[in-house]
Amino acid sequence: MLRTQVPIILVLTLVLVGCATSPPSQTDNLCDIFREKSGWYEDARKSRSQWGVPISVMMAIMHQESRFVATAKPPRKKIFGFIPGPRPSDAYGYSQAKDDTWTWYQRSSGNYGADRDDFGDAIDFVGWYGNMSNKQNGIAKDDTFRLYLAYHEGHGGYAAKSYQSKGWLVDVARKVDRQANTYNSQLKGCVQELDQEKWWKLW
Repeated sequence: MLRTQVPIILVLTLVLVGCATSPPSQTDNLCDIFREKSGWYEDARKSRSQWGVPISVMMAIMHQESRFVATAKPPRKKIFGFIPGPRPSDAYGYSQAKDDTWTWYQRSSGNYGADRDDFGDAIDFVGWYGNMSNKQNGIAKDDTFRLYLAYHEGHGGYAAKSYQSKGWLVDVARKVDRQANTYNSQLKGCVQELDQEKWWKLW
């Protein structure tokens, strides 16, 4: 009897883990994302309270970076057009943070146990980085376009205006800005529902 229960428990555990780490089924609707992913709204709300970056901005940046895939990595370069080569960077997780930047975040925020494939830690990182961009580059915390340029190029690269020679990146930053505006409009329509659900779960 016990032997038959163990595999069943293992399968159920794997299914639950898979559901917990799978990306949202509807990534273009912020309300649907938060309804589907229990705890994500609260994580995003905490990051906004801590760092002052709007939820819609943080989620738009994450959408662009990983499409909310927990274990996302940059695609490998192709050798001779078809042989898988090395990855262009060590970026990883929801936020696509690089090793050195993630270590900087851990030390600066005190969140030493943070993991890049944990949504709560990743959204906190995005908020923290936006706050640092505000401090180091003077970018407004609701300026998605410039926050994304600094996120992609780094604070030094942004200050040196490295993005000016990258028309494709400027186009991506505009797309992220549009996504943030869409997310913001959507969130206005469901924030009361999400807040009520949050308080209900506390009882």
